[in-house]
This record gives sequence, C-alpha cells and structure tokens, in this order.
Amino acid sequence: MAADFDAAEVDPVARVLPLLPVPHLDREFDYLIPRDLDADARPGVRVRVRFAGRLVDGFLLARAATSDHTGKLGRLDRVVSSEQVLTPEIAALAEEVATRYAGTRADVLRLAVPPRHARVEAEAPRTPETPPAPEIEHAAWSRYRHGENFLEALGGGRAPRAAWQALPGEDWPRRLAELAALTLASGKAAVLVVPDQRDLDRLVTACADVAGADHVVGLAAGLGPAERYRRWLAALRGSARIVVGTRAAVFAPTPELGLLVVWDDGDDLHCEPRSPYPHAREVAALRAHAVGAAIVIAGHARTAETQALVDAGWAHDLVAPRDVVRACAPKVTALADSDHALARDPAARAARLPAIAFAAARSALAADRPVLVQVPRRGYVPALACGKCRAPARCRHCNGPLALPTAAGPDGAAIPACRWCGVADARHRCHACGARSLRAVVVGAARTAEELGRAFPGVPVVTSGGNDVKHTVPGSASLVVSTVGAEPVAEGGYGAALLLDGWALLGRADLRATEETMRRWLTASALVRSFADGGQVVVVADSGIPTVQALVRWDPVGHAQSEVSERAEVGFPPAVHMAAIDGSSSAVAELLEATHLPEGAEVLGPVPLPPGQRLPFGSEGPEPEDVHRMIVRVARERGRALGRALRDAQATRTARRADGPLRVQVDPPRIG
Repeated sequence: MAADFDAAEVDPVARVLPLLPVPHLDREFDYLIPRDLDADARPGVRVRVRFAGRLVDGFLLARAATSDHTGKLGRLDRVVSSEQVLTPEIAALAEEVATRYAGTRADVLRLAVPPRHARVEAEAPRTPETPPAPEIEHAAWSRYRHGENFLEALGGGRAPRAAWQALPGEDWPRRLAELAALTLASGKAAVLVVPDQRDLDRLVTACADVAGADHVVGLAAGLGPAERYRRWLAALRGSARIVVGTRAAVFAPTPELGLLVVWDDGDDLHCEPRSPYPHAREVAALRAHAVGAAIVIAGHARTAETQALVDAGWAHDLVAPRDVVRACAPKVTALADSDHALARDPAARAARLPAIAFAAARSALAADRPVLVQVPRRGYVPALACGKCRAPARCRHCNGPLALPTAAGPDGAAIPACRWCGVADARHRCHACGARSLRAVVVGAARTAEELGRAFPGVPVVTSGGNDVKHTVPGSASLVVSTVGAEPVAEGGYGAALLLDGWALLGRADLRATEETMRRWLTASALVRSFADGGQVVVVADSGIPTVQALVRWDPVGHAQSEVSERAEVGFPPAVHMAAIDGSSSAVAELLEATHLPEGAEVLGPVPLPPGQRLPFGSEGPEPEDVHRMIVRVARERGRALGRALRDAQATRTARRADGPLRVQVDPPRIG
C-alpha cells in the first residue's frame, strides 16, 4: 500500500465505485487519498480516478484505515465537489435495485443522481419558514374505511402501508397534499411520484396550497439542467421536504423520509426505459421497507401487482364502502345491457356511436355541460385495409402500414400515406387481391371530431392528444375529443363521457390489455359528475365482457382480484417473477449457461420479441437477424435470487469479453 506521495493520516484509503458500463466492474476499488484532498474526500462525494489508463467518474462510498489489496494503490485524482450527493440510504437502495433488476449500481445511480451544475451548487441554501399547521378535510377521508385511522398513524410518525382507491370525482391532488403536509408536520419528509407532467403540475399546486410553496419542489426531466439540480439539492439539503416528481423522483435523497406515494402505478410511464428498467412502484416499496417509511399506492384503478401486495398482507386496503362509491359514481351503460335496450337499438353492437351514446351526449349538452369522447387512436384514419379482401394495406416501399393522415380534399379524395416512411401512395393496389378500394380499420381522434361536429352543429369541438394536450376545459356545453391519457379536467365535471372503440383496447394481444383498458376507462369516467348530478358514461363495448361489467359496477378491486387469480392459474406475474432475455441465439445461450438459476426455475422459449419492442443492440455493427426472447420464470419468493443470479451471470459474461450485446429485464411490462 506504499505510495510516492503524502497520503492522509487518518483513514487514507478511499473505497470508490467507478461509474463503468460493464457488469464485472460493478464493485468498489481502493485508492489512496492525498493529503491535500483529505478535507473534501468524504463519503458520498463525486470523485475522479484513473482506471485502466483513463480518468473516470465515480463516488466515494467509504474511507478505511487499510486495504485488502496487497499491491500498490493508485491515488485519488480529484474530488469533483465537496457536496455529499450520494447518501448512505440511496447507496443502499441502488444496491438493492441493481440486485432486484439484474443491473449495475452505475446504471441505477445515473437515474438517481443528476449531473452536477457547479454554479448552482455554489448557491447558498435557503432556509424555509416554519410550515403551517396542515388543514385536513377529515370529512373527505372519513368516507374511506379506516381513513381516519390512517391519518392518525401517519401523523403519529408510524409507517402505515395502504393501497388507496380514490373515489370517482375525488380531488386526489388535494388528498395526497394533505398526506404530505401531515408527514411534514410530524418532522419527516415526503416523496410523491406521478406519471407525467400534467399530474405533477396539479399535485405541486395542491401541495403548495396546503403546506406552503417554500417546502415543495417539483422534479421532472423537462426542467433545464440548472433548475433540476437546484431543486434536487433543495431536497438533499432538507430545505424542501416535500418532493413531487416523475419516476426518477422516487430516488430523491430527502433526509428523514416519512412517506412515499405512487399515483396511478399502472401507467407505463412509471417503468424506466433505460437499464436496469426499474418500476417506480417496486423501487418505492423497496425504499419504504428499508427505511421504515409509510407508503401509499393510489389511483382510480388497481393493478394486479398492488392487489398482490394487499393479498400478502404487506399493504392494506383504503377503500370506500359500496354505498359511498355508488353515490359518487356516474351511471355507466354498456351496449345492449338488457333485452329492452337491444330491442330499441338492434344495431347497437355494430354501430360506432349507438343511439344510447347520442342520447347521453344530447342530454349533457342540453344541460350546458361538456361531453368527453375518448378514442384509442390519434390521427384521422390511422389504419387501412383492402375494401374487398380486408387484408392490411401496406406500403410498396417499406411494407409499413398505410393511413389517411388528413381528411379528403375538395374533390372527395384522400391520399393514403405510409406511417413509417411517409411516402404517399395514390395508386395503391392490394398485395393480396389487387383491388384498389380501401376501408378504415380504426378511426382516429381527428376523424371522430369531424363526425361529431356534423352530428352536433353549433357545438364547439375541442381535441386533446398528441402534441396538443389540453389540461382543462370550461364547464359549458362542448364536445371534447381526447385520446386515452390526454383527457382534460372540466370545470365542475363532465356531464357525460363516451368511451369509443372498446374493442381496440380490449383486443390487444397483451397480458395487461384488460387491466390497462380498465385503468383508461376509470380515469376518464372519474372526470364525470355523479349520477345524482346527471352524470352518464357510455362504454361502446359488449356488456358481457368481465372488464365492462367491472366498470359498470365501479369495482376496480374486484377486477384486480380476478386478474391476480387468473394469472396465478397460468403462472404469470405477479404470481411469479419473470426475466426476459433478449438477444441473438448465441448470446442468450451463453448467458443462460453462465447463470446458476434458483431452484425450480423454468426456461421458456425462444419466442419472438413483442411487436414494437426495440432491438437490444447498442453497437454500431449490423444487427443479427435471429433476435428472440427467452423467458425465465421462478416462484414469487425467489425473485431476488433470480435477479442476483442474472446479475452475476452478466458479470461473468463481460469478464470473458463476450460480444453480442443483449438485454435482461426482470418483470418487463410486456412479456410477449
């Protein structure tokens, strides 16, 4: 351990984690601390060290008096900043997440710690004022079973864990802000995670109203690097103890964490698209368990994963009694839900807008209330097929799908164009039968708005979706055509909601198709007034489908219980844990050969990649043609062992300098 420079006198050895991309180097390395860096070289600071002849970034995890390394130690090249940005809690969480998701700590820490901004770091931290006493609407919480008990436990500094099912029409940003303010009053911090910027803005506003703006920061990827780092430092230094943000905010380094909240955990925006692909709900659960914090997984719908936590006793239901739900919910009507309705409108099951939908819209508009129309696809006509043989219309240049991007021109004709390469094809012929006629497979939001404008002349038509998402709309009569997930909030609530093209959502070949459809429908229906106030929802789908029946009953918990039961019968998550290994045949076989799988593990496949899944290759070389997916399935209690085994196998593989990049995802959102 001898050095040719003056090392620090006390604990001269620095344990450093270099931020390197290869799994077999995901470990600490020892370096000697020069005397001139002794004061700044504290655990948690950013450092630069020389590794394999080049300078790399890293974090100083700990200091020690001696090293197990028997050779000569290199010196710590530089302390980038004296700010201790990596807290012991987040360092331990990064290790746990890397093990759970078969990744590396370097990848996790890139998600958890934002890039440094020196000018912002030099700014003096602000001292917030004393937070006001929280104003809690106890009447709102008393509508839920054990709602008051939950508030009492949270305010008393205990760590309750709940799955909160928000009532239709509930002011959920205000309710979550009250929980955060109650946690702040108990002397602890709160982290609230939402899927997108629109929800973030609503929740930040509510938290500022309840707890005071000085105590709240919002973290999102859309912020500039300086402002994002400034807000992140406010959370680290404790000057802002309520953090609201999107998925990466679950790693916010707030001291004395008392509450974690994940809103709408079924939204796929909570799933990180970068390695190691963690889900915000799972990270929040790991963190709450590790530090003994309270956690609330909330939403209008419920995922099978959340229901599994309730079934296991790890979390408890925070739901309203059925009579309260019925009093708050709008009337939900499905297609031909009775013999009388079918006799009155025999063509209801074939019509895109049946008579009951027109009647609900006319009733709401007559009462000077807006009508929400939810459609699954944006655009005009996003999918076309042959008018004779029904074969999908394909581009002659790239074989991509053809669509009508705009309405017909003055001559009544519209030119189809490819959705992949953008080439227009005015002389298209079917590749199967040679016919030139085309028909719409699915109708987009723009075409729907056009049709409704003709059906209700004089009524304003508002569209929301794509790059033009509306946050709010007035409470007067209008038709609001929105794609799923882009529904604006109406002042006072919508008078009616029409949920169109249910088959397009339910018919997807995806494990989570029914769960996702239920979530989309409940989110839109929750914006409608209660039945007592004239609110109606018409879902254009067969009334015999279980998901439709659950919506009619407004029973997200029962639907989630059915999902858990059905998946357990066939061995799908959350009853089991699965790992998807994507790559070439040789790369996947090499990884599995190096993996010591847990007892009882099943290897399934190969199967094709799910449609739309990007290829797992980041190199500049040609992509192999035999890309496929292998599935490894283990019992639920062996999920952590599976993650560790795959993590070790990837380290072994990269240590052997194996080529052919591949991707490992534990519990991916799409299995195949």
